[in-house]
Amino acid sequence: MQRRAFLGLGAALAATAAAATLGGWTLSAGGPQPLLLSARNGADGQHFAVGYRLDGSQVFATPVTERCHDVVPHPSLPLALFVGRRPSTQSYLIDTRDGHLLQTLESQAQRHFYGHALFHRSGAWLYATENDTREPGRGVIGVYRLEGDQLQRDGELSSHGIGPHQLLWLADGETLVVANGGIRTEADSRVEMNLDSMQPSLVLLRRDGSLVSQEQLPQPQNSVRHLAVAADGTIVSGQQYMGDASDAVPLLAIKRPGQAFQAFPLGEPQRLAMNQYTASLAIHDELRLLAVTAPRGNRLFIWDLDSAELRLDTALADCAGVGAVAEGFVVSAGIGRCRLYDCRQRRILSQPLQLPAGLWDNHLRLA
Repeated sequence: MQRRAFLGLGAALAATAAAATLGGWTLSAGGPQPLLLSARNGADGQHFAVGYRLDGSQVFATPVTERCHDVVPHPSLPLALFVGRRPSTQSYLIDTRDGHLLQTLESQAQRHFYGHALFHRSGAWLYATENDTREPGRGVIGVYRLEGDQLQRDGELSSHGIGPHQLLWLADGETLVVANGGIRTEADSRVEMNLDSMQPSLVLLRRDGSLVSQEQLPQPQNSVRHLAVAADGTIVSGQQYMGDASDAVPLLAIKRPGQAFQAFPLGEPQRLAMNQYTASLAIHDELRLLAVTAPRGNRLFIWDLDSAELRLDTALADCAGVGAVAEGFVVSAGIGRCRLYDCRQRRILSQPLQLPAGLWDNHLRLA
């Protein structure tokens, strides 16, 4: 790589092998702690791209100009893209060893970022959800090539929908899962322009742009926003309902391999507690669990992915990002402390992490 000697870094990273102990629990025994990556705000409103170990030690806190949403770690190199929050025109490529800002990625003219992106498993390509402001509502996926320590735009694909938000890979690493939110916005606005004619959809898309499938839920105002994908190809989506607050609409949906996209069986108390809004989702493949944050309802939920049995329904103020670790899930919050939920036994245990309290943004990634 041009500025940084990225190649050969694996041995140096592997040297950080001591496990962290929190209140008698051992995190990631036998290997280095995960690096928690997220956007975070300062008390004065300053925006940061941050990296912390789970013992609370800060690796970096890099000031950035615009508020970020999701974070995209590179599959093999110590870098991550902090993606601008809709309708941002900037995203930030960060060296995760020290927080050095490698690149401020500017969106193309008549485009803005929608908050999510992901690297291809080769590490050479990045795909980002974007809005075409010349034809508001036409979702596109910007295609970027990583050259040295810089991302260069190479082209774009159609998202085959309106307002694409999150996108993930199926297990084959070549098929994109795209959550088209169905909401039209214009230029630098977050104002919804088409609530009476929304077209949310779940799309499977090959890397060459060819459409594999496009499925919709029965309620057109049930915006498909966030995703989690299991190793067996099970897809779960979290919705944000844009209709009347009193409407009884399921806010989770699932697509199991070979089956249609359909509502995930929610209990009525959990549906009501979500307050028509879900945020982040994560699947723990080894434990076969699904975790979902509902910040407007101040609730965290964990279900058995196979049986849909509710394993945890707990209060967590302004819960935000969620990610899987060996023990279970790490959850961040806009208010209060980040927490670790140990799901290895029948009874799920919770413990606060020694991370800065509050002001965490919507998503976290563990690298």
